[in-house]
Formats: sequence, structure tokens, C-alpha cells
Amino acid sequence: MHEANNGDIQIFDPPMCCPGGLCGPAIDPALLEVNDALLKLKREHGITVSRFLLQQQGTEFAKNPEVMKLLTDGGVDALPITVVGGKIVKSRTFPSYDELVSYVGPTAAAGKSV
Repeated sequence: MHEANNGDIQIFDPPMCCPGGLCGPAIDPALLEVNDALLKLKREHGITVSRFLLQQQGTEFAKNPEVMKLLTDGGVDALPITVVGGKIVKSRTFPSYDELVSYVGPTAAAGKSV
């Protein structure tokens, strides 16, 4: 299990038309699921996840050498990348709600605010 304090979870998103990707006529169901998971994580545990779009916040990508290496090696197919406490914990797919809770440790998993 990876433990993180509030603000230590980051998602480096694939290219999208808008932040969160919840725009346009055909919304990807995976984007709806991760959005719901992030809202639930904030509502139930007080934890906010930082998200970054490559085309709008490229400097955030550049600040993390592991993210840049994964992008260099795998291209944009490596996205999304989930980082906890500075370390990559998942790539190529978004984390589920249960995965997000596991990243923040036993306090959040017990339903207590971190």
C-alpha cells in the first residue's frame, strides 16, 4: 500500500479537449468513472487529487523525472499516469475509487478524513 497525505496524489492526464475530459458530444465512460471517484474521495475523505493536462500544464510533467521517462519511453499511450508521493503507482488507465483509497492509507480506508 502506498500512503499519501492530502495533495500527494497526482494524475497526469492524456490529451483532452478540456480539464477532466467531460465535454463534447461523446464522453469517455472511463473519464466519468474517474471523475466520480475523485469527487467521492474528496467528499468522503477530504482528499483532493491534483490533475494535469500535458497541453496546458507541461511544466508539471517536466517536474517529475519518472513521468517524463515513462512519456519518453511509451509516448502518450503511457497516459494517464497516477503518482503518489512522487512515485508512479499506475499508468495507461485511471485508478478506481478503491485504488485511490488504498493510496492514501488506512486512515482514509477506514472512512476517516486525512
